[in-house]
Amino acid sequence: MKAKIKKIQILSIIVFVATVIFLLVFIFVTKPRKNAASSKDEHSEKLILGFSQIGSESAWRTRNTQSIFEAAEENDIQIIFDDAQQKQENQLKAIRSFIVYQVDVIAFVPIVEDGWDNVLTEAKEAGIPVILVDRQINADPSLYAGFLGEDGLEEGRRAARFLLNKCSNRNGQINIYEMSGTENSSVVRDRAKGFREVIATDSRFQIIHSEDGDFLRSRGKEIGEKLIEKTRELTNDNRFKSSGLYFEGKKIDAVYSHNDSMTLGLLDSIENYGINTNDTIIISVDAEQKSIDALIAGKLNCVVECNPNLGPMLMHLVKQIAEGKTIPRITYNSETIFTENDDFSLYEPRGY
Repeated sequence: MKAKIKKIQILSIIVFVATVIFLLVFIFVTKPRKNAASSKDEHSEKLILGFSQIGSESAWRTRNTQSIFEAAEENDIQIIFDDAQQKQENQLKAIRSFIVYQVDVIAFVPIVEDGWDNVLTEAKEAGIPVILVDRQINADPSLYAGFLGEDGLEEGRRAARFLLNKCSNRNGQINIYEMSGTENSSVVRDRAKGFREVIATDSRFQIIHSEDGDFLRSRGKEIGEKLIEKTRELTNDNRFKSSGLYFEGKKIDAVYSHNDSMTLGLLDSIENYGINTNDTIIISVDAEQKSIDALIAGKLNCVVECNPNLGPMLMHLVKQIAEGKTIPRITYNSETIFTENDDFSLYEPRGY
């Protein structure tokens, strides 16, 4: 009898211990566990946006970043910021750090079009939506929520339409020299494609060369100096200062530059060497204040606006996503065009 009671007591103890162990395991498994993301302020109700910018290569880019920070402050959104310094590998590291931190939304300006699938898949698996800003990519559209930026195709078309109108009374072939932006970026592809789409309607217009200037003023200056050196080889000293610019023996009638920084660099070279380009049509894209000043001074003929002030729209999209709403696949910013025929007394300073 005593043995039987003792056996029952042992079984009771085993059941009790097993129950306690089960409860402890249940509590441990179901309790939210801390990880690297726990560095977020658990008491903060602010949305957190991880934003990777490509760099600060121009006044346009600087203003683009400022616009995003200003809008974030106005909307009480916290930003974790990264400057990629023109390197894709830096952006990949930044996006992965945003994932570890478990930000609410990731936004970034892709330096180039390709090479994003893996990191965007990681973001999707972590449940973090991604917004592309300013430039588009070649990737599965399901890996990102949407795109916010400029319509590069239309910017190229606007530049070409101005050129066709400007040359409506000219005869013979019109030679165009193109200063292109960073290779393999969507904005370069679109600005080139839109421009070519329009000039293809008139056989007089021929692009005699396209040079990658990487959207940098220093590269624009280098390109200008190379063109001037080629011009010197073709002309004698008496004609040099009034000869315009040449490329491989052909007179350049028009320059189409993909951004203001390269354009201003080209103007630096032209002014340093005293080249007369009065009969050379120069068209730029961006509309920084310095390029508008050059337009007013008669150094440029047309500037197509690329609006950097994307902050307010980006914060609107961030909040929509945070509320579980679907954002548009593409959101374009409003943009215009400035030409030599405008009344600039009607315009306010650009602010960048």
